[in-house]
Formats: sequence, structure tokens, C-alpha cells
Amino acid sequence: MPWVECKTADPRCGRRRLRTLAMKLPCFFWFLLLFGAGGLVLFTHLQDLSETFQQQAPGQCFCRAPASDARPPDSWRKGRLRASVEPVTGCLDSTDGLPSSPVPPMDPGRTTKRRRKLLLKSTVAMQPRNLSSSLGGPPDSWRRLAHVQEARKRLTKEVCAKYMSTSRKVTPQHVSRIFVEDRHKLLYCEVPKVGCSNWKRVLMVLAGLASSTRDIQHDAVHYGNHLRRLDSFDHQGIAHRLRTYTKVLFVREPFERLVSAFRDKFENPNTYYHPVFGKPIISRYRANASQAALRTGAGVTFKEFMQYLLDVHRPVGMDIHWEHVGQLCSPCLLDYDFIGKFETIEEDANFLLRRTGAAHNLTFPSFKDRNPHAERTSARITHHYFAQLDASERQRAYDFYYMDYLMFNYSKPFKDLY
Repeated sequence: MPWVECKTADPRCGRRRLRTLAMKLPCFFWFLLLFGAGGLVLFTHLQDLSETFQQQAPGQCFCRAPASDARPPDSWRKGRLRASVEPVTGCLDSTDGLPSSPVPPMDPGRTTKRRRKLLLKSTVAMQPRNLSSSLGGPPDSWRRLAHVQEARKRLTKEVCAKYMSTSRKVTPQHVSRIFVEDRHKLLYCEVPKVGCSNWKRVLMVLAGLASSTRDIQHDAVHYGNHLRRLDSFDHQGIAHRLRTYTKVLFVREPFERLVSAFRDKFENPNTYYHPVFGKPIISRYRANASQAALRTGAGVTFKEFMQYLLDVHRPVGMDIHWEHVGQLCSPCLLDYDFIGKFETIEEDANFLLRRTGAAHNLTFPSFKDRNPHAERTSARITHHYFAQLDASERQRAYDFYYMDYLMFNYSKPFKDLY
């Protein structure tokens, strides 16, 4: 169609010119024009929706992910929203469960019917929820304990690789202190004075031998032979369990464990340790010992006990209660899946029990069945005992347990140690 020249103000002539121009324009121009118009409509709708959310009632907020460099207050990290103060004080972001920032209140006079519907939907979405389910995983404490476990295992491997040989073959002697619980596939290495009595009670309940840890007496724990040791299986049975079961080890600050053993075995009546260890210790290290002491072996002092322990020609052998953890459980030869500590034994043990699928009513017992009225050995009591030694004796004792200190990340107990 030829171009139309309008010589008058006739509107029909102008329309004919527009039709002519439209036919000459390329197709993509019309696409851009339609896209721009649609974008304008969408922008207007989003602006209206944003205004709706920004005008919510006091005490409400809209869910949004926090900025990457934002640091929430410590009260939010350590606790939960104080829902008891206000019905809804914030909403849980799907990324980390932290409440978003509050927004300015809304003017009730500007509320439309459509906005009320949107507010109703957003308020329902913001109702308090269980944090563990909203996060899709275990509580924060579980994640923290899992990270702690990884750090402990990594340190043990690094120390073993640097200082110890791991090329030896596993023999029944290496696993003689490991107890087996087949139902939940647990291997627990016993380290005396690190809650081992209560751990055996837990294993007996897991195995179905008792309904409660409180029902199990001390003699049944240690002398009832209710639990099998790993060295009682044949070579194939040992290898299979080491490969497929969860291997568990609990440790304790070495000096504290040593003092606990001394108090238990030498400061209380004992028909085994007094004659077997006490008599030769008193005979060798006590000048002018009385006949009664030589006959009974009672009354060994902590200094005499340490003289025996640090003597390369000690008159009687070692004992599991003060033997190194490396000797008892071979952590450089066996790759333990879980390393707990006596200092946090209940938290660590209950975390492990939940991971292994134990019944939720089974928790690690906190009672003390031997000498229940005696104060538990603590860092304060440990320092009191080691203050009876001179600096040289303390240094030799630290050197004696150096690998346990290093492997399990315990700090030096005295400032003058090197």
C-alpha cells in the first residue's frame, strides 16, 4: 500500500497512515511492545503485593532470608523465639530457623479485602513449628556433636600417623578389652575409671538382659559374664565386627583418671589391690614400714604409688586402671567410629545412643554405685594429690601419659610442665 499524504485534518486519513506504518514495521517490534506492556502490569502487581506485606499488623513479619553478612543476636543462636511473650514475634526462615527482622505496622484504614486474605495466609504460614522438623534434620546440638566427633577422630589419626606404627596385624590381644553388643552392632572398648560400669549396664539393657540400668548391681556388671568380649570370637567373627559395627571409645583426662583409680583401689578397703599391689609398694618405697602395713598392704600413699608407677623396675606389673589408653584399646590400630570424653559423658553417650537407634527412654545413667557418698574425682581433687609431688615427679608423670594427652587433646594440667 503506498504512503498516504494527508492534506487535510480528516481523522480517516490519519488512521490510514497508521495502518500503512504498522504494515511496514517488523514483527519483533510488536513482540517487544507486548512484552513491555506485560512487564508493566506485573511490576504494578508486585509493588502492590510488596506494599501489602510491609503493612502487616504489629508483632508480625514476613519471611525472608537474612543477608549473607548479617549476624543474628546471640539470644537467637542459643535459644528459641519467645512465643509466650507474643503470639507471633517472628517467622522461621527455611535456611537457618532464625526470625526475620520486624517490619513497620500497617494502617488499618488502608486494608483492602484482597490484602486481608493475603495477610491471613501469611499469618497461618508463620505459626510456630518444631525446629527439628522445620530444619529437616536433627537439632543444632546434634550437628555440633557430630562436628566434635569428626575433629576428635581426625586428631587421633594425625597423632597416630605421626608418632605410632599402624602397620601391625590385629590380634585377639588387641581387642581383649572390647565388649560386643550384637543387636545394635556396638563395640565398646572398656577404659576403667571412664564410666565403664555404667556403659556395661547400658550394653546389657541394649542386649535385652535387663529392662533398666538401675536394676543391675555392680557385681553383675563386672563378674556376671553377661557380655561377650570380641576376642571370644574366631578370626572371621572379629574381622566382620570390626568392619561393620560401630566402634566406641571413651577417654578421660589422664591425671584425673589416675587419681580416681588410686582413691578407689588404695583409699578404700580392697581384698585384691591391697595385698597384690599395696604390699610390694610399701615394701619397696617406704622406709621403716610397720609389720601391719607389710602384712596387709593397706595405707599406700599417693607419693608411694607414683614411685611405683614411674619406676622402670617396678616390683609389680601394670594394671588396667592406670594403663595407657593406647595399650588398652589400640586406637592407632583400630579405627574408632566414636570417641567420647568423660567430661561430657552423658551428652556424648546419649548422642551415640540416639544415633544407634536405642530406645528413647534409655539414657546414660548418672549414678555412682561404688562409694556413692565419696566426692567424685575432679580437677580440684586431682591438683590436690599432684601437689604432693615435686616438679620433677609431675613432669615424669606427664611424660608417662604424654600420648594420651596428645592424642585426645587434653591440655597440660600444670604450668611448669614442658
